[in-house]
Amino acid sequence: MKKRKISFLAADFDEAQEALKRLVSRYDDVPPETADTIVALGGDGFMLRTAHRFIDRRIPIFGMNRGSVGFLMNEYREEGLESRLESAEPYELFPLRMRARCRDGAEVEALAINEVSLLRETGQAAKIRVQIDGRVRLEELVCDGILLATPAGSTAYNMSAYGPILPLGSGALALTAISAFRPRRWRGAILPHTARVTFDILQPSKRPVSAVADFTEVRDVVSVEVFEDRSVSPILMFDPEHNLEERIIGEQFLP
Repeated sequence: MKKRKISFLAADFDEAQEALKRLVSRYDDVPPETADTIVALGGDGFMLRTAHRFIDRRIPIFGMNRGSVGFLMNEYREEGLESRLESAEPYELFPLRMRARCRDGAEVEALAINEVSLLRETGQAAKIRVQIDGRVRLEELVCDGILLATPAGSTAYNMSAYGPILPLGSGALALTAISAFRPRRWRGAILPHTARVTFDILQPSKRPVSAVADFTEVRDVVSVEVFEDRSVSPILMFDPEHNLEERIIGEQFLP
């Protein structure tokens, strides 16, 4: 069996850095450029940043939790890592591509593995028109914001905003309002993964809005287009007994 070339990467806090030292002393460590597997040590935020960093290479990433929640991570264990990697189950994730146009005319693109969210910048509520595949579905949503989440991201900010949890492979996206004021009863929708969603900001000077794709923030947007981009796809790896699909299902039954 060909020996796996592993590159260990760690978040910049003590627990992750200490784990990095122990694992590097125990296993061969190669530079990320020559690795065929990345082992990421940290929390969910570090996993997201690592997935973004290597998204074009499609290199499998096996995370081990040294943070808090660790939803996208496996249990941290130092022994038997090579055998764990051999039996790990890969999950291909399809990100959202955000195309934002700003008040000053600037245009910004970014990818989101979890979600694209629009948020009011001031004390005044945002007013947003929502189009799906070129058809206006909400002429005016008065709210704190709105987000579009992938299945992998549906248990993150989307769940906190009372959006639906989507199983992996569901072929769906979650469109979720954040503190909707009008229409008061509208909380969101489940869309096919092929949908192209456009958010037009109404009164952008008076009611400024920012758009955030994972951790990329764009201020003072006037329109934002979001769609699933299958031309790029990070690959995360999970222990069979603790796979991502089971975690997403299990989140729906937590007390």
